[in-house]
Amino acid sequence: MTTRVDPNSPYNWPGVITLFGTSIAALVAIPLYAWFNDFSTAAWVSFVVLAIANGMAITAGYHRLWAHRTYEAHWTVRFVLMFFGTMAVQNSVLVWASGHRTHHRHVDDTENDPYSAKRGFWFSHMGWMLRKYESGKEDFSNSPDLLKDPMVMFQHKHYTALALGTNFILPVIIGFMVGDVWGVVLLGGLLRLVWSHQTTFFINSLAHIWGRRPYTDENTARDNDILAVFTYGEGYHNYHHLFQYDYRNGIKWFHIDPTKWLIAGLSFVGLTKNLKRCDAFAIEKARIAMQFKRAEQKLLGHPTAMQAQMDAVKARLAQEYEHYSKALQDWAKLKEAWYNDTKNALKNGETLAAYKLKFKAMEVEMRLQRKRLQALVSQVQKPSFA
Repeated sequence: MTTRVDPNSPYNWPGVITLFGTSIAALVAIPLYAWFNDFSTAAWVSFVVLAIANGMAITAGYHRLWAHRTYEAHWTVRFVLMFFGTMAVQNSVLVWASGHRTHHRHVDDTENDPYSAKRGFWFSHMGWMLRKYESGKEDFSNSPDLLKDPMVMFQHKHYTALALGTNFILPVIIGFMVGDVWGVVLLGGLLRLVWSHQTTFFINSLAHIWGRRPYTDENTARDNDILAVFTYGEGYHNYHHLFQYDYRNGIKWFHIDPTKWLIAGLSFVGLTKNLKRCDAFAIEKARIAMQFKRAEQKLLGHPTAMQAQMDAVKARLAQEYEHYSKALQDWAKLKEAWYNDTKNALKNGETLAAYKLKFKAMEVEMRLQRKRLQALVSQVQKPSFA
């Protein structure tokens, strides 16, 4: 019986040739060319600009627009994202997005997740593309919206020609324009493609191994600020796997998420709209729940001789968590009531003032409760806790 991840599956030769061929060519051709020639500044600029364009097209387009539908975009934005996403050579939008939806549905399932991190770094990074595994079999039943999209289907139907055209014709044109054809072809074409591949692949591999899990430990996804720099904000992967329909991955003001900034920036000029944001209540509840869970686990590790003290601390921790959860629920209910009044145009100046006072009082109370809970959690997490 053949499993969906049979290691004896036949090789996917187009994938093998593309991934290893481009990498080997870059390792040989670029140093050899540099030995005899100097790369122009324009060639290096082409590498940087095209690498960013490819990366953002995958994150803002393939991922957050088409795979998760976290926002809507004007056709001109969709065209540009699809153009540079095609140039990144990561398959068509239809194949990429449907496979990614399967990944989220079966994350870490070694038989159904197309690039399960539970099968090891190599498999989740590149190995899943080198053989025709059953777990990676194309199945578009989860993408009826994409099957009805004319632009998506045109790209899918003509993908090979479009990928070859964007990767050969565009660098050559740019090279002629700046007077350094070979320099641009090697840096803006070849090196850019290898860089684009590897940085994207790190999200499937390294972002499931290295980092922190502040929102959930039900899957292997991690948040990692360093990866976020190289992946245009995709490094906040623990958050993304729990709140996949949020157009943001980095939700804090200091989080490095250029993709979020691009999507939000385009909304100010009307090119993107209906940007989805997950409810702050759900986000805060998940974060606090993880802190509570870790504190409980730490308490379980103490000797039975300290059981009475541990029970007392655990009871305090549970009480503070319950109080904070109740405050979050009350805040959510108040927000819903305010929204309904606003939507139905029932509020007047007096009602609005009353809501403001209620929100302010509740925020003060929540802040105090959060501090008490976090102080208790921090106390439990200290190595010296006894």
